Amino acid sequence: MFEVIPAIDLKGGKVVQLVQGVPGTEMVSIDDYLSVAEDFVSQGAKWLHIIDLDGALSGDRKNARIVEDIIKHYNVKIQVGGGIRDYPTARRLLDMGVTRVILGTAAIKEPELVCEIAANYDDVSVMVSLDSKKGEVLVEGWKESSGKSTIEMGKLFENMGAGSILYTNVDVEGLLKGVNESPVKELVSSVSIPVIASGGITTLQDVVTIKNTGAAGVVIGSALYKHLFTLKEAIDTIS
Repeated sequence: MFEVIPAIDLKGGKVVQLVQGVPGTEMVSIDDYLSVAEDFVSQGAKWLHIIDLDGALSGDRKNARIVEDIIKHYNVKIQVGGGIRDYPTARRLLDMGVTRVILGTAAIKEPELVCEIAANYDDVSVMVSLDSKKGEVLVEGWKESSGKSTIEMGKLFENMGAGSILYTNVDVEGLLKGVNESPVKELVSSVSIPVIASGGITTLQDVVTIKNTGAAGVVIGSALYKHLFTLKEAIDTIS
């Protein structure tokens, strides 16, 4: 089943949306994170996509308490990323009730971490984030290029036990100018594990376009917060 997953990006204890992931470009800033989560759940969300931007940008997971609070309040599947750099951190989150942890920089720098999590939990528990610009995977909160291609990294992590891939097209992320389906389709056809796509979703047609690539789901952020359409409308569009 194709999943429509709303994004909750956390920075400084608030729900935010950044342009191109650049600090200081908040176009949305909401204090009440529980109301955001509740709204998405009430519209039919089966998953929540929670990213600790402070963790992603500095390695300091300042919003860990918020993640725990959301888990306690809502009976939905949750995928969490941002600053998960070692096994103990991943273990704490999974034991807390997170469905899957998202590894970005840590997976690129220490691929064996993917194997360790998959071996001690299951492959569903670990998702690798491939944030790509012009076909190359970025690390350190999108600040550096890894020098590796998206396809190369996708195949590597599939072989290492990742249960899924979160593919973010940084070229279109946060710009609200539509999606580029070609790299999504190329990645989907190159691996056999599920690919969740992110970046550029602006219209309901964009959601359909991503579904038609063969992706297993889509993460939507800015379009929902800017009220371009509702989560329920997106879910209904692909039902």
